[in-house]
Amino acid sequence: MIAIAPELVRQAQKGDENAYTQIVESLQSPVFNLCFRMLSNSKEAEDAAQETFWRAYKGLNRYDSSRSFETWILAIAAHHCIDLQRRRKLPLIDIDTFMEETEPDRNTPNPESALLESESQSQLQLMLSSLPDLDRATLIFRYWYEYSEEEISQSLDISVSAVKSRLHRARRKMANVYLANNPGDQKAERMRNESPVL
Repeated sequence: MIAIAPELVRQAQKGDENAYTQIVESLQSPVFNLCFRMLSNSKEAEDAAQETFWRAYKGLNRYDSSRSFETWILAIAAHHCIDLQRRRKLPLIDIDTFMEETEPDRNTPNPESALLESESQSQLQLMLSSLPDLDRATLIFRYWYEYSEEEISQSLDISVSAVKSRLHRARRKMANVYLANNPGDQKAERMRNESPVL
């Protein structure tokens, strides 16, 4: 992910709209991707990303410069998506919608590889859809954005021990879902048997 220069943030805080436009252009892809992973709908993800940037703009003066600006923006996006899900009482991912909206990778060398990639993506989305909102956000921050446990803790306003617990529980739950669809996979079986599911 692109690091935003502190000077650019300071300019935006002083009301420089061009500076904020540069910030939005730099972070729109990671923010949209997070929203899409959380909401599984391109239109809703676009709306959530726009709302995220609007909320960040309105709250620029509350930004704590001792934290990463990118982490701050993604935390706003994650909290907004979780709030949307709670208000709407919808599942986090509708796998049918995801499959309709997923385009095959143009760099895939042949149809067989494209099919395998599509199956892998839909299986991953199915496993993610089995997770509670906060567990899913924790997992996305850790593995898609490579956040440390401390960064996740700050972003989601939970303790580091809660982050560790949520990551562990989410990995086990995903292993269980995977094993239900792929019985006999040794690696997933070991992960599931580490300890009983909470």
